[in-house]
Amino acid sequence: MKYRQLGGGALTVSEIAFGSWLTFANGPQKDNAIACVHRALDRGITLIDTANIYGRGAAEQVLGEALAGISRDSYVLATKLFFPMTPTDRGLSRAQIVKQLDASLARLQVNHIDLYQCHRYDADTPLEETMLALSDAVKSGKVRYIGFSEWPVDQVKAALAIPQSEKFVSSQPQYSLLHRDPEHELIPVSIRSGISQIVWSPLAQGILTGKYQPNAPPPANSRAANNAINGFINPGWLKPKSLEAVQSLKPLAAQAGLSLTQFALAWVLREPNVAAAITGASRPEQVDENAAASGRVVAPELFEQAERIMLDVVSE
Repeated sequence: MKYRQLGGGALTVSEIAFGSWLTFANGPQKDNAIACVHRALDRGITLIDTANIYGRGAAEQVLGEALAGISRDSYVLATKLFFPMTPTDRGLSRAQIVKQLDASLARLQVNHIDLYQCHRYDADTPLEETMLALSDAVKSGKVRYIGFSEWPVDQVKAALAIPQSEKFVSSQPQYSLLHRDPEHELIPVSIRSGISQIVWSPLAQGILTGKYQPNAPPPANSRAANNAINGFINPGWLKPKSLEAVQSLKPLAAQAGLSLTQFALAWVLREPNVAAAITGASRPEQVDENAAASGRVVAPELFEQAERIMLDVVSE
């Protein structure tokens, strides 16, 4: 496992991060989820990402159990807030930051969060209130660093301009061979501002694993086949043209000595501003495959060929 510095702060994180969005919210999967966390730590993955909204606290609760008894300085713990936890508890007001932070700390069974992230931008709360409340959370010792996910770039700039406010060290955007929007404005602004990317969906919700075949129904146990969890899949990605393009990446991955999953992760990590790629897993063997993508050197021309193949798909 290779490691990268996170923005302008002192945190160092593993190139492959372990996320707990889907596989931690379902109670019957708890033992397997805990096994995946332990396998991730064994493979050198140090960045563990979650959010209070995942399973309405269930993911944080399971993570707290999984990490109990493990040295606190051996992993970097990141969580988020914004989405409704109750009909009245949502957003990034000072009151919510205080309340949700304490609730997350209790569920995670820790006394501080390494990276506290604003899950979305809150247009209903003055930006200065949000930033000063986050700054106070850092001063209290309950939070080490702050970040954001999927904020408008103009609001990121505005937040960075607030005087006497803690500065963001991380951004969490969707980024993959099928979704390259952050390259246009977010990444250039982040480079200038000391902010690193921790990207979600680097495998485009599993499309870039190659398990979906053109002109065939999705596998029965796949994300695309489950209406409860397939909301982030771009319908265009499941069209035959897109899936054929993904299948045509397999020979390039083979030339690099990688699985298609590893090739897609390595492509994301080719960008120096990306500190880590968040991956999930429902089985420990998937953790092994994802972790093996770290530090892989791929000939630039293979990535260039992959980008050309995907260009029409990404542009649609």
